[in-house]
Amino acid sequence: MLKISEIKELIKLIDESTISNFLYEQDGVKVEIKKNMVEIAAQAPVVTKTFQPEEVKATKEVAVESVVADTPAKSSDDNLHKITSPMVGTFYQSASPDSPAFVKVGDKVTKDSVVCIVEAMKLFNEITAEVDGEIVEILVKDGELVEYGEPLFLVKA
Repeated sequence: MLKISEIKELIKLIDESTISNFLYEQDGVKVEIKKNMVEIAAQAPVVTKTFQPEEVKATKEVAVESVVADTPAKSSDDNLHKITSPMVGTFYQSASPDSPAFVKVGDKVTKDSVVCIVEAMKLFNEITAEVDGEIVEILVKDGELVEYGEPLFLVKA
């Protein structure tokens, strides 16, 4: 049976996340938490300009350059392994505030290396690298709330 403090922690975690519905059942006791979420769609204003015939040639050249500049370069993430969060919780880079981070960018890891901790309901879960390689990028900040399946690290295998 869940304690009141655990239920309050669950409510807080769900309130801070994008989860809208949560159901927990144990020994015939059911706890269901639902929150109303309002989705707001915003549209950027459209700006138009009328050109005179002599401006058209120069404008076309600028437009082509602008499109090329705005197109993101092909990501090299395709060959990188993403270490993802196995649960909703709080991401920690170290075992305690005064301890050094488990890993930093450039560190070599093995599949059994602990790379971080995700805290959920006062349980501290060690997350391993899952592959041998090198940490290329840390995608979340220490103390940040993470979602299930959210990428935490990029590893060059």
